[in-house]
Amino acid sequence: MVAVHRHSDTRVCGATTVVGGQTTVFANSLLIAVDGDPDSHGGGGLIAGSNKVFINGIAVVNNTPDGSAADNLCPISPHCAPVTSSGSPNVNVGD
Repeated sequence: MVAVHRHSDTRVCGATTVVGGQTTVFANSLLIAVDGDPDSHGGGGLIAGSNKVFINGIAVVNNTPDGSAADNLCPISPHCAPVTSSGSPNVNVGD
């Protein structure tokens, strides 16, 4: 199992995740990230690797790292794939 990714956890490009896809489930007092949540650079919607763990029917994101769409600073690398780079120190999720 790997760390669950949350609101304000980092991405490889230096941005942080902005959780907006769900408002009810937390880990370490931070909202857990779900499929489609953007990053702080704009865009960069997360692509959840989980296919068995969901919050309100939306797949949960973890720090395997899970993938993402390009953010608004693409084509500058690594903004074309700002994947997750951190997660909870003690809450894990896995398939």
